[in-house]
Order: sequence, then structure tokens, then C-alpha cells
Amino acid sequence: MKIKKGDTVLVITGDYRGKRGEVLRVLRKSNKVVVKGVNIVKKHAKPRRSQRGVTQAGLIEVEMPIHASNVKLIAPSGKPTRVNYRFENGRKVRYSNKLKEVLD
Repeated sequence: MKIKKGDTVLVITGDYRGKRGEVLRVLRKSNKVVVKGVNIVKKHAKPRRSQRGVTQAGLIEVEMPIHASNVKLIAPSGKPTRVNYRFENGRKVRYSNKLKEVLD
């Protein structure tokens, strides 16, 4: 997968089209990503005791995964782009063909 945790992405399809957010998690097996502030659902949660204390009970809002094909990476210049790989100085780096710049 060409998207990593911490990347800023643009949602290109669905209810949240046009929204930008940071990637919180990458689910490689299912080819999905969890984006901050995107695809939010409400879940019912019981109060539970854990090592960190009591978890919040009631209705909580959680970001759910969306397919990686529905997002585009935002380059450092601020424009959405597709991602390819290229070898530079003996190491593999992410590269934008559209903007002609290294993304890492």
C-alpha cells in the first residue's frame, strides 16, 4: 500500500468527498485506511474497567475504515497526487509523477 500512517489524504468518493484528514491507521490485509474526521459512526459502549481506568460509556463517535482507493495522498505542495516508487541514492522513495517531487 502506498499510503502510510500520518499522511494527509483527500477523500475522492463517497459521502465525505472533498474532505482532508490525517491517516490514523492502515489496515493492509483489507486494503483500508482510517482517516481522522471521516466516516464517523456512533457506537453504543458499556462502561468497562481497564488498566487505564474506566472507559467512556454511552454513545461514542468512532472513525471507521474506508477503502484506500477512495483517497488520494496530499503532496507537500498541497495538491492531491497519485503515488509511485522510485530508487534514489540506493533507497526506495515515494514519488509523484504529476508533481515531479519526492513525497517522503
